[in-house]
Amino acid sequence: MLRIDTTKPEAAGQIESLRQKLAPASGDVVSEAGRRKTMEVFGEPLTPVEVVKRICQDVRERGLDAVLEYTAKLDGAELTAETIRVPQEDLAAAHQAADSEFLATIRRIRENVLRFQSAILHSDTTVPLDAGGWLRQRYLPIERAGLCVPGGAAAYPSTVLMTAVPAQAAGVKELVVVAPPTPFGSYNNDLLATCHELGIREVYRLGGAQAVAAMAYGLGSDANAELMRPVDKIVGPGNLFVALAKKYVFGDVDIDSIAGPSEVIVIADETTNAEYTAADLLAQAEHSPGSSVLITWHAPLIDQVEAQLEQQLAELSRSDLTRQALEEFGALILVSDREEAAALADQLATEHLHITCQQPEQLLDQIRAAGAVFLGPYSPVAVGDYAAGPSHVLPTGATARFASGLSSNDFLRTNSVISFTAENLNQVSSDVLLMAEKEGLTAHAASVSRRVK
Repeated sequence: MLRIDTTKPEAAGQIESLRQKLAPASGDVVSEAGRRKTMEVFGEPLTPVEVVKRICQDVRERGLDAVLEYTAKLDGAELTAETIRVPQEDLAAAHQAADSEFLATIRRIRENVLRFQSAILHSDTTVPLDAGGWLRQRYLPIERAGLCVPGGAAAYPSTVLMTAVPAQAAGVKELVVVAPPTPFGSYNNDLLATCHELGIREVYRLGGAQAVAAMAYGLGSDANAELMRPVDKIVGPGNLFVALAKKYVFGDVDIDSIAGPSEVIVIADETTNAEYTAADLLAQAEHSPGSSVLITWHAPLIDQVEAQLEQQLAELSRSDLTRQALEEFGALILVSDREEAAALADQLATEHLHITCQQPEQLLDQIRAAGAVFLGPYSPVAVGDYAAGPSHVLPTGATARFASGLSSNDFLRTNSVISFTAENLNQVSSDVLLMAEKEGLTAHAASVSRRVK
């Protein structure tokens, strides 16, 4: 892993390089395999941004036909109007066949998430006015939400929980799940059983940009099958093409964020357990790509953690990919003190921030930018990924300086309500008339003056 000592002159450049690696992808970088696939499907060397634009425009214009073609070309799955949606009997069968302990776990996690997401949910606020009128801020759930669930290298029933339950806490009536047509995606029994347990009945065998476009624009109509209708908001993680597609359709629908690879910063000191810290770093690198950064002012800890990383890597099933992520996106950073650690954490604005030093809450008071924060030795990021209650759908790539993690409140829309009496209107009329005069909007002024003359 890269070692950075902030007392050295090259440190600033190294940190900026690290930050750029973690920044949301521009979409211009693609692997050799990706270039070959692009040529095979499109016949020209398009960038990922151009690929996504082509797919989204095509799906918008041709609906189901375009989605089926791209699913065949990009995913190798030959689907039809009748098979693109997972049948209700398949969802029920997956639930029936699911391990009872797994279903019990899903129910416990759902209760944890629902309790937290319900507790933080916004509620209407009414402000009474002296002359009898009132002002209100009203919160209403969106009608229909689309949930992206990855399914390339692993199955993610946890993502179903962490996107669907916040939406349900908000009162969203209709949930649509899309997952790639793979053994880890929409053909995965655990994922389908989780959907059924949560009451989700719309599950589609779709991934990539075409899945996002389908949720944004719908799939048209078909005499032989019930096709997908557009959603109001699209949330959930995915690969580069999913992220770029969400960016493309934003404005036609709402989205949660444009997320990149998973990441963690661990802030540690001489009291920190090196074994635990190495395990925390590996847990993010395991996503591959995934970024793992240690920040400490206790120099001996860096050697201790690096030794633990080598020892624990040998025990992992995805050790080669995990090592590659550590080498490409990882760093062990030595800072001068707690204050510099806090400042650097704010600069990197990470997705997951694990503060495992002494007096972690005091250090947290100095840090503003993080997607989710974990305090102390017994709060590993994995409890947030799976069971605690906050959603694991979080801002990445330093976007935590302005973005927040997904929550029940993201599924609410709000409007203001004004109810004035004649006396209320008389009280503000002179102010309204003066502003309308200054802006030259005589009809605005007249709509008030005719009522108060």
